[in-house]
Amino acid sequence: MRIQFTFLGLGLLLVLPMFVWAQDRTSSKAVDELFSEWSNTNSPGCAVAVIKDGQIIHKSGYGMADLEHDVPIRPSSVFYIGSVSKQFVAACMLLLDEQGKIDLDADVRTYIPEFPDYGYKITIRNLIHHTSGVRDNLTLWELAGRSHLEEIPEEEIFDMICRQKELNFEPGTRYMYSNSCYFLMSIIVERVSGLSLREYAEKHIFQPLGMDHSIFGDNNRRIIRNRAFAYGKNADGSFNSMLMRFDLVGSGGLYSTVEDLFLWDQNLYNNTIGKRGQAFIDDMLTNGKYKDGSAVDYAFALVNGTYKGLRTISHSGALGGYRAFFIQFPEQQFSIIILSNLEVFQPQQLAEKVADIYLADQLQVGQKQEKKKQAPPKIIQLSEKHLAAVQGQYWNPDVGFPLKVYLKADTLRFYDEEWGERILSPIGMRQFLLSGMDNEVMVRFYPANKERPRQLALAFNGKEVVRAEHFEAQDPSAKTMSELTGSYYSPELDTRYQIKLEDKQLLLKLKNQGWKAMKRIKKDLYTQASIGQFNFSFTDKGEVVGFSLDAGRVKNLKFSKME
Repeated sequence: MRIQFTFLGLGLLLVLPMFVWAQDRTSSKAVDELFSEWSNTNSPGCAVAVIKDGQIIHKSGYGMADLEHDVPIRPSSVFYIGSVSKQFVAACMLLLDEQGKIDLDADVRTYIPEFPDYGYKITIRNLIHHTSGVRDNLTLWELAGRSHLEEIPEEEIFDMICRQKELNFEPGTRYMYSNSCYFLMSIIVERVSGLSLREYAEKHIFQPLGMDHSIFGDNNRRIIRNRAFAYGKNADGSFNSMLMRFDLVGSGGLYSTVEDLFLWDQNLYNNTIGKRGQAFIDDMLTNGKYKDGSAVDYAFALVNGTYKGLRTISHSGALGGYRAFFIQFPEQQFSIIILSNLEVFQPQQLAEKVADIYLADQLQVGQKQEKKKQAPPKIIQLSEKHLAAVQGQYWNPDVGFPLKVYLKADTLRFYDEEWGERILSPIGMRQFLLSGMDNEVMVRFYPANKERPRQLALAFNGKEVVRAEHFEAQDPSAKTMSELTGSYYSPELDTRYQIKLEDKQLLLKLKNQGWKAMKRIKKDLYTQASIGQFNFSFTDKGEVVGFSLDAGRVKNLKFSKME
């Protein structure tokens, strides 16, 4: 009997590896099919690495690294990885802290004394977790009429950051992603170590890990072998070259391969850089904290999250025509790395589809567990009178466009410019479920009171993320618009904007750009879709004195009207 069981055990040991190999081969074919759209000699594409239990189980290149010279993408192709670079900058800060050269809780002005004093302490941790309130340098650059594809001198962008008179918010009270934070950290690295960020990362991270094809590109004249060049897509389906002279480092700047990033991925499980072992990685994965002690949903340039019930660690990257996404499922010892050279490429969505292929059974279990935690809300019936009472337009400056609620075919609808039209299904007298969303999105209405108008709140998975106020839309008269025409100047950007009235339409012009149409939202508030929101200010006599501009990661930027 023992002999029989022994042979049976040997048989299972022989069959199991063949079964696993067959599974991986089937999954690998499914991945090839997933990326087949780009697997040709006429399109840019991507490099992909799928990692399981310490091994790359699928790696491939799809499409072309260089369309002009017919160079295909390979797993060894070098891509610009955008903000995926930030985790390496954050790692440098932890190493410098370990070496006693910086204090993560010290004021930034300890290391950059010429940085403005805004009356608040801004720490390196604030920079790392994007809670500093410092305005975003790339947004500022583009608001000055410049392109991020061009060369941006380090001194010029640093001067622009230091010219800012205000923060977006009090440090430690909010999260707002800002590339300025990581650019400033690159300066700190150089000042305290005597090495550039490129040199410091090479010495303390890339060389120890064997990442021989990774480099911070701080000189756009440097030759980077096996580089994949970036492309955009034209309306007719053809491609255009998006040559990039950008060579600022910190906020991005790293060129790497999926094979090199595999080495970094494995180091997250068994750290060999620095002297603290896995405690170093524990710090890398620790979310920041606000002043009130609550958690920031951002660690050391890594995002702790979940996908279909499974824990994930991830970060995305994008600049010019490059797109990148890194995601690790630590409990499954499974990761996906996708690097692309096509502007319209969506690596995160594709990485999730790859995960669906390899982790199908575990993801289904995870989803079932998530659904058990909370019963689905029950849809109720409300009268047309109740539904009509919440109709109208709602405004939040962080959204940048009106949120519209209206009755259509006896059904309450919600519309915004990103999601389009969605049905609002009532689950309470003032609470609704938004249809067709991947996550549970609730819309709640708050009645008006003496202090404020009616409000609309959006909540994702139970957490409120947006609150907007009801407003009455108004069409401005030609006289009202003509009073806004003229030239406006911002000393913080050292840039002039022009506004004119043409064919009953208010138009705006930036340096190096054509005229763009402006739209009135309410009273003195106008928007320009590609720029932001313009809130005009007046003297007691009604004369225009200027406007403040909210543009995504830049808030309350002042412009004065020129005589």
